[in-house]
Amino acid sequence: MGQALFYHLTRQPLEATLPVLLERALERGWRVVVRGSDPGRVEWLDQKLWLGPEDGFLPHGLAGGPHDADQPVLLTTDAAIPNGAACLMSIDGAMVGVAEAQALDRICILFDGHDPAAVQHARGQWKALTGGGIASQYWSEESGRWEMKAEG
Repeated sequence: MGQALFYHLTRQPLEATLPVLLERALERGWRVVVRGSDPGRVEWLDQKLWLGPEDGFLPHGLAGGPHDADQPVLLTTDAAIPNGAACLMSIDGAMVGVAEAQALDRICILFDGHDPAAVQHARGQWKALTGGGIASQYWSEESGRWEMKAEG
């Protein structure tokens, strides 16, 4: 059964935080699927990841190509996980189900702490996942560094 980590973004934007989490997941040997809710935003994120520092190349692909199954990191808006990911990173309120969380090693839910609707949605996801028996942690960067604030 997997573990869900909630990341409340208040200091660093998604495009700065996500690459760090992706690198850590890849270091663990996990394939990752990054699930968003808006195709335009996922394409924007794809471009941001390609424009990262040369010494920080992050191998990834945008879903819909012939090599989706081979991607170490696959960006998508779809519920499918064609690359056999062990880790799902949900952005912009993308849905994550309890059964799905049980089947994966790690779920990371990143949400914008400056958007009240995003915070409320993350609270709903917390209740659903913890209510479904998924071990969860809530992390905040409010103090200037990441600190675990709650476990469920």
